[in-house]
Amino acid sequence: MLFKQVRIGKNGVPFLLYKFRSIPIGSTKPNAWGRFLRRTKIDELPQIINLLKGDMVLIGPRPDVPGYADQLKGSDRIVLTVKPGITGLASLKYRNEEQLLSKQLNPLQYNDEVIWPDKVRINKWYLNNRTLYIDLIILFSTFLSIPINVDDLIRKIEHNKK
Repeated sequence: MLFKQVRIGKNGVPFLLYKFRSIPIGSTKPNAWGRFLRRTKIDELPQIINLLKGDMVLIGPRPDVPGYADQLKGSDRIVLTVKPGITGLASLKYRNEEQLLSKQLNPLQYNDEVIWPDKVRINKWYLNNRTLYIDLIILFSTFLSIPINVDDLIRKIEHNKK
C-alpha cells in the first residue's frame, strides 16, 4: 500500500512524496514487515514515481516536511534551490536516524538541535562542492549499503582542495 506525504521541493513548492506504508493504519510504530521495509530502504522505492514526475532527482538533499524547510534562512536556503534527492550525503550519515532518535530522552529536541542543523550543514556543503566523484560515492554507498563516514569524506575533500 502506498503512503503519500507532503514534502517541500525546489523553491519551497510542496509535492506529494510516495513510499510504501511501513506503519499500519491506526498504529504509531512499524510492525515486523514495516521494520524490514525501513531497514532495507524498500519503503523508498515508490519515490521512483517522484523521479519520473520530475519532483525529485536521484542525488540531492532529502525533501523535508513542512515546518522545517520554511525555517531555512540566509545561505541555508540554497537547499531549496534544487530538486530534492532520493539519496544524499546527509541521508547516508543519518541512515539509522530512527535508531539514533529512539535512544534520546527528547527525540524531537535532539532532531531540532543536533540532526536538523547537521543535515543542513552537510547539504549546503554538498551543493557547493558536488562532483561526479562525490555523486558516485553517494550512489555506491546507498545502493550497495556501503557505510561511509560522511564527515571524514568532507574533511578529506576539503584537505585535497588546499
